[in-house]
Amino acid sequence: MPAEWEPHEATWLVWPHKLSDWPGKFAPIPWVYAEIVRTLAPGEIVRILVQSAAQEAGARRVLARVGVDRDRIEFLRFPTDRGWSRDQGPIFVRRGRSTQVARFRFNAWAKYPDWKKDDQVPLRAAKRLRLPLLRVRHEGRDVVLEGGAIDVNGRGSLLTTEECLLDPTVQVRNPGFDRADYAAVFREALGVTNVLWLGKGIAGDDTHGHVDDLCRFVGPRTVVLVQEKDRHDVNYRALQENRDRLAGLRAEDGSRLEVVPLPMPAPLVHDGMRLPASYANFYIGNAAVLVPTFNDPADFLALGVLGEMFHDRPVVGIHAVDLVWGLGTLHCLTQQQPAAQGG
Repeated sequence: MPAEWEPHEATWLVWPHKLSDWPGKFAPIPWVYAEIVRTLAPGEIVRILVQSAAQEAGARRVLARVGVDRDRIEFLRFPTDRGWSRDQGPIFVRRGRSTQVARFRFNAWAKYPDWKKDDQVPLRAAKRLRLPLLRVRHEGRDVVLEGGAIDVNGRGSLLTTEECLLDPTVQVRNPGFDRADYAAVFREALGVTNVLWLGKGIAGDDTHGHVDDLCRFVGPRTVVLVQEKDRHDVNYRALQENRDRLAGLRAEDGSRLEVVPLPMPAPLVHDGMRLPASYANFYIGNAAVLVPTFNDPADFLALGVLGEMFHDRPVVGIHAVDLVWGLGTLHCLTQQQPAAQGG
């Protein structure tokens, strides 16, 4: 699986359609998506999944109003339950010089009943793109995995959390799987030789510990890890423990990881519920790095930290206060399709 900063052919999105994902706040969401597409489109094709001709027409109107080049977008009429492309979308891998779609199963984070349409997206993607489908199985079982549960450096190392993949009682994706099982799956399906296990994710994370709200590769041996300075915050202890773990972990070649602290915004609460607001949920596109912002003084610090990590493309803030009410932001909504080898 290539690193996210490697060249893309396209970014995949699902145009928002499930009103209950943003209860009472849906109206601004298509405009946030439009800003995402407007920022990505100069560097790559944006493939947008829609439910119908009517929804496509509405999306085209919104995108036209923000100035998106219509030749840079491609609409695909794939039925979906929700819009979280990182988790239900196709995970693309390379086998030799060919690109394949790794067919992991999706079960709505082992939490929600509506997932059957989302589970078919990788199959539909492979068929539409005429790419081989790599069905991921282990010991006779299909493997459930969301893209937000992992992050790779494209060289053989993968970040994930125990909370998401190894908890035996809460939102269990693959009952009975242990570290060795996942190591075998990641090796066979994603070319991973080095699994880096962190502990818990951040508070408010509906997925029970996705790593893309916590810690991300920004280079082959460099990661950013969110850091909470308030000792009384619920995230403080878990994030400190993860920092301690990273100090003892190594890249696939045995070298130490450079760990760069990324701030956390002040707690964001809506209707009494802590939301998973995190600057780690950025997305690396060809033309820009998109970073969620939260009307917080730490926005500028986070943009500065990530700006120091990426010198080959601008770092752009995308307003995400409304977006995070859906319990995810930019990385959760996007899935990269790598460029063809040599492309």
